[in-house]
Amino acid sequence: MTVTLPATGRAAGLARRATRDTLASWQVAHLEETAVLLVSELVGNVLRHARTGALAMALCLDLELASLLIEVHDTDPRAPRPRTPEALDESGFGFVLIEALAGKWGVRQTGIGKAVWVELDARQPVNHP
Repeated sequence: MTVTLPATGRAAGLARRATRDTLASWQVAHLEETAVLLVSELVGNVLRHARTGALAMALCLDLELASLLIEVHDTDPRAPRPRTPEALDESGFGFVLIEALAGKWGVRQTGIGKAVWVELDARQPVNHP
């Protein structure tokens, strides 16, 4: 699933809605909370940090056998620079959150910029009695 998002403040809400709807249709709603949080963070990072003249970005979701791949594409070729925030900082925790929640994450160059991706384990958690 790929959806084009405006590079405006509305993008995060549209991305969250598209993520919820897609995960429900794929019957992996158990990933919703984590996936929506990661999508919000990735889209927010583009809005705050990407230097592009483009008016849009793209959200791509792909469900494979045991993993959900989330990518956010933009036209800024510069890779994000994760930092370690201080305890009293009000921002800068995005990649701390991504590293804590995603099984893997990375950045890849595209023909028009970059894609920042995260991967989640899509298998159902096992409930023990």
